[in-house]
Amino acid sequence: MIHGFNKTTLLDYPGHLAATIFLGGCNFRCPFCHNASLVLAPNSQPIISKEEVLSTLRKRIGILEGVCITGGEPSLYPGLIDLTKEIKDLGFLVKLDTNGTNPNIIKYLLESNLIDYIAMDIKNCKEKYSLSSGIKNTVIDKISESISLLINSNIDYEFRTTVVKNLHDASDFIKIGEWIEGANAYFLQAYRDSEDIIKKGLSGHSLDELKEFKEIVSPYVKEVSIRKI
Repeated sequence: MIHGFNKTTLLDYPGHLAATIFLGGCNFRCPFCHNASLVLAPNSQPIISKEEVLSTLRKRIGILEGVCITGGEPSLYPGLIDLTKEIKDLGFLVKLDTNGTNPNIIKYLLESNLIDYIAMDIKNCKEKYSLSSGIKNTVIDKISESISLLINSNIDYEFRTTVVKNLHDASDFIKIGEWIEGANAYFLQAYRDSEDIIKKGLSGHSLDELKEFKEIVSPYVKEVSIRKI
């Protein structure tokens, strides 16, 4: 279900004026997630019809350049493929935010030219993934498959980690760097507290610490940047 629609954003799709569609539901329970209501209780959120969203997008042809589809975890949405087709038919670029647990969906979108940009979360190093995903049996093999799909794709993409002092230290970023070696872009996102967080009491690293982590990953990835969220 579509539970949110931001008609204009300069933040969600790098380099483009875009709209953002928020889909409910997620197979992770990341303690630092700042869309807790979409993850934990999507049915309690207002529902926006696809027709309403597409109608608004039609009116904004020539104004907007792209549409970001986020969540929750969008790859769980049964109508994702049809939604991307309809948005592409309107002439918009499409960006997908994903946790990478559904590589088959990512592969289909790539092979069908239905996606122009993918932002994939790397929650932590493999050994500590469950700590950051909030799920005991995280499907590391599927996440690795999605990493490979993006690195070998012909579209723009980024990997990103929300860095939390309670969950990450310097040694984790050596392992993350090795895992995504050869990637084009990796963003360290500074954790910020919010009202709609899954777990209270978390804290972020200092800018100096984030710069240290950036230097650790830099030998493995073409471009590493720090991003505030």
